[in-house]
Amino acid sequence: MLPLGTAAPAFVLPDLDDRPVALPAAGTSAATLVMFICNHCPYVQHVADELARLGAEYQRRGVFVVAINANDVVAYPEDAPDAMRAEAARRGYTFPYLFDATQEVAKAYRAACTPDFYVFDAGLRLAYRGQMDGSRPKNDIPVTGGDLRGALDAVLAGRAPSADQLPSLGCNIKWREAPGY
Repeated sequence: MLPLGTAAPAFVLPDLDDRPVALPAAGTSAATLVMFICNHCPYVQHVADELARLGAEYQRRGVFVVAINANDVVAYPEDAPDAMRAEAARRGYTFPYLFDATQEVAKAYRAACTPDFYVFDAGLRLAYRGQMDGSRPKNDIPVTGGDLRGALDAVLAGRAPSADQLPSLGCNIKWREAPGY
């Protein structure tokens, strides 16, 4: 996992209309939320409606929110950009859903699974990397986004989230060549 305080790795990736979306400059947003998700993972499917709600809510509060899919679409065609477009429309995602075709951005973030969440402060320093909440498919814990919301609320209030952060759990990113971490 990236150490807390790490500067956000810069990126420029295409959105679903093939327009470039870049990580904003430090000080542009109150906070930045970078999510690694995909379409087919049951862990992402389990939280996708809450991701849509959370994304829209925090965008209104000045947070730059972006989702990135880095899966190998040759092996997992259900995660290809056309399917991403349909999924974003079906879920009502208001944030850019980007495709990391080279998987270099996922590697720069040391992303491991879907979903995987990173919250950066206004200076683009990592404040939180961890789970959305304790809900998992079939564990009967409601999906609330509590851990992620708590981290975002802390950053928006100018406080550091607790350093006691639980890692995300989900499907591994479908690498063409697995990174060494």
